[in-house]
Order: sequence, then C-alpha cells, then structure tokens
Amino acid sequence: MTFAIYPSLAGRNVFISGGATGIGADLVRAFARNRAHVAFVDVQRQEGEAMAAAVKSEGGTALFLNCDVTDVSALQARIAEARAKLGPIAVLVNNAANDERHAVADVTAEYWDHAQNVNLRHHFFAAQAVHPQMRELGFGSIINLSSIAWRGAAEMPAYAAAKAGIIGLTNALARAFGSDNIRVNAIEPGAVMTDRQRRLWYKTPESIDAIVQRQSIRTTLLGEDIARMALFLGADDSRMVTKQSIIVDAGLR
Repeated sequence: MTFAIYPSLAGRNVFISGGATGIGADLVRAFARNRAHVAFVDVQRQEGEAMAAAVKSEGGTALFLNCDVTDVSALQARIAEARAKLGPIAVLVNNAANDERHAVADVTAEYWDHAQNVNLRHHFFAAQAVHPQMRELGFGSIINLSSIAWRGAAEMPAYAAAKAGIIGLTNALARAFGSDNIRVNAIEPGAVMTDRQRRLWYKTPESIDAIVQRQSIRTTLLGEDIARMALFLGADDSRMVTKQSIIVDAGLR
C-alpha cells in the first residue's frame, strides 16, 4: 500500500501528548515523516528519549519533554517550552490516556477523579494553552483522541465517561475557536493492537483474532491507521472539517 504525504505539514510545529509509546509513538513518527517539527510529552522518560532519538536518526525533528499530563501546571510549562524552542504550535494532538480496566464496584472517588484527569482534563488545558499560539498563526488544528469505548465498555466505566466527555469538549471548542480559523476534531479508535494491549489484555493470537473477526475489515487495527487519520485532520486537506468525531475501528461491532 502507498499512503499520502501532506505538504502542508512540512515545517509546522506539532505538539503530541503521550508520544513515547503506543498510538502516541505512531503519531510522532507519522508527523515527523511528513517533515513536521514534533514536540511530545510523556511520563515515560526512557521511552520518550528513545523515541526522539529514533526520529532524529531518520532525519526528522522531535523534541521530547518529560511531563505527567495530570499536572496541569507542568503541562502548560511544557507547551510554553515547546513554543520557545520550535515556535507557535499549529497542530495539537491530545493523545495521552490510560485504558485501565476496572469494575463498577471498585471505583472510588479518588480513582474516578484520577481517571478523568489522565483521560479528559488535560485535553482542555492543552487546548487552552495552544489557542493563543494558533490565533497568532491565523490557523490551527486540534485533534482529540476519544475511543469507541464511550459507546458502551462495561469493564471501564470511568474511562468510557472521560472519552464521552472528549466528544462534548470537541464540539464546544470547535464552536469557541472557529472564528480564529482553528479546527477541532476527535478520533475514536477501535481495538488498536499496541504493545500495551497485547501485553495486558490480548495476550494470545486467539484473543486478537476474536476481536478481528468482529470487525467488518478483518485485519488487525494498528496505531499507524490512527496516525494516518490524524495527519489528514492536521493538514490543510481537511481545512473545512471541524466539530467532527471520526471512528477508525475497521467496523468493530
């Protein structure tokens, strides 16, 4: 297969949360290969530094900044640092999340609050922080990673609630930022088989195949497939696309 390259992304500054591993790492690689200048944050320092080094070895631009996105002040500081080192951010990808499974009976108030902080709250504050930079540029694209889990995932209700909240936040910010020529969209990934998913939830070929057989397109869904949708939403090719939530799940039902 041959995939698109987006000339409008060349030289643009992109900020990605949770970019060290999983879908986030695929996002970092995809934007860097489109010649964007990528800054990304992650709580995993060793993995983040390795990712940045790998991108640079391929001739790309990647700035890793260690950060826990649940610390809003630290996240705001990292966004400011990315702007100081690279310039105004044109594309924001809010990706960081934790899809930890949990039973309804086991959820405490503290667990609930943490789930919202790691899966939802940082989306708002990152968007708030980049808004002036995009307004200065005269354009921008914010891409929020939701999940099809919000449509009914009994084994992770706090996560599902946060991912549903991302859809509402996306719609609200698209209206709030539209007059500044800033687009806000969401992506809802399906069962993406990252290393983490294979290590924690889908440990055997049989369990992966069981998911694939529930898809209309019976091919394993990868982080690269999510990244390609993010590239389109970040590029000028989608200049009139905003306030949308796009499902990328191979037709999982």
